[in-house]
Amino acid sequence: MKQSKTVLIYSGGIDSTVLLYDLLNSGHDVQALSVNYGQRHSKELDCAKSLCKQLNVEHHVADLTALNPLLSGSSLTSPHVQVPEGHYEDESMKATVVPNRNMILLSIATGWAMSTGASSVSYAAHSGDRAIYPDCREEFADAMNSVMEIAGWDKVSLNRPFSSLTKADIVKLGDELGVPFEQTWSCYKGGQVHCGVCGTCVERREAFQLAGVTDPTIYDNV
Repeated sequence: MKQSKTVLIYSGGIDSTVLLYDLLNSGHDVQALSVNYGQRHSKELDCAKSLCKQLNVEHHVADLTALNPLLSGSSLTSPHVQVPEGHYEDESMKATVVPNRNMILLSIATGWAMSTGASSVSYAAHSGDRAIYPDCREEFADAMNSVMEIAGWDKVSLNRPFSSLTKADIVKLGDELGVPFEQTWSCYKGGQVHCGVCGTCVERREAFQLAGVTDPTIYDNV
C-alpha cells in the first residue's frame, strides 16, 4: 500500500539517491525534482535522470539557469572560482556554498507538492553538511518547515530523515537497499571520472571506508 506522496529534491548524488531508494522501499509515492541553476557541470543531473527512468519515478528538471549570475561567488556557479581540494570540513570548502540554494530548491519543490497533492518535501541533508552549509542546519530546516506548513491551504511538511546521520551511515543504508552507487555522481569538477581530490570526492571515499562498503567509484587520483 502506498504511503504519502512526497517531492524529493534529487541531485543524483549519493545522499539523495539513497533517500530515493529508502522512500520507495517504504512505499512512498515519489516525485523527483532536480534543478539546473547553472552549476559547473550536469553530471549529477544526468545520473538523476537515468536512475529515475530505471525506477519509473516521475522526474522533472527545473531550468533556473537564468539565476546563475545572481548566485555568483561559488566554485559551483562561477567558472573563475577554483574548486577547492582536500577534506570536506576545511575552511576552503566554503567556496562551494551556493547562496541560499536550499531555500530556492525547497520553495520550488513546495510549489510542486502543493499543485500535485503531495504532503511533504524530502531532502537528504545530513549531519556532516552542517559545518559548511548554513542551509543544511537544523535551525534552517525547522524554520523552513514552519513556513512550508503555512504557505498553502493544504499543509506541506519538510521530511529530513537523514539529519542525524553521517555520510557513512547513509552509505551503509544504501548498501542495504541495493543502491547502484556507481551510477551516482559527487565530483565537483565534472570530468570523465571522479577526480578523487576535491572536497566531495574526499568525503565520498571516506564514507565508503568508514562504512566498510566496497567503493565502486572510479577515481582519477587515488
